Amino acid sequence: MEETKHTDKEILNRGIRIMLICLFLMFSGPTILHIAFSNSEKSLYIPLLILGILLSLGAIFSLLKGINTIIESIFGKKNN
Repeated sequence: MEETKHTDKEILNRGIRIMLICLFLMFSGPTILHIAFSNSEKSLYIPLLILGILLSLGAIFSLLKGINTIIESIFGKKNN
């Protein structure tokens, strides 16, 4: 008989924490980009633009990492 697999709670908690970080970055990145674009004549335009782009890219990366971690906790690693 084949053994049933259970969800690894520790890895699932880590995936949920990564998704919470992603949620923060998904709101803060576009907000800072909007602030940068609305004040293009100010001296902080370039630093805010760079920060907003980095936060938005961080949101995309953490989204992919979080989903991958949650799927890993549910299905486990496949050893070929």
